[in-house]
Amino acid sequence: MPRSFTKDPDAVLDYQWDWAAWLGTDTIAGHEITVPDGLALDSSEATNTTVTAWISDGTVGQSYLATCHIVTAAGREDDRTVTITVLER
Repeated sequence: MPRSFTKDPDAVLDYQWDWAAWLGTDTIAGHEITVPDGLALDSSEATNTTVTAWISDGTVGQSYLATCHIVTAAGREDDRTVTITVLER
């Protein structure tokens, strides 16, 4: 997964964290997406190996960090963070 993205402030886009290579034969049992004030987390869902979050809003010229935290069936936990920069497009 790329570590940075650009979005328009009016866009509602899906961002996917692909954990397959890290998981091996393990699977995602739970997840949490954290976004800061200024961005809106509209929804999120997970499969056995990926987490997808629909994110909207943002202020032009601002960069935000969005974090995906997972818990696996084997009890492992980890985070991945991406940067979302908001620009007029």
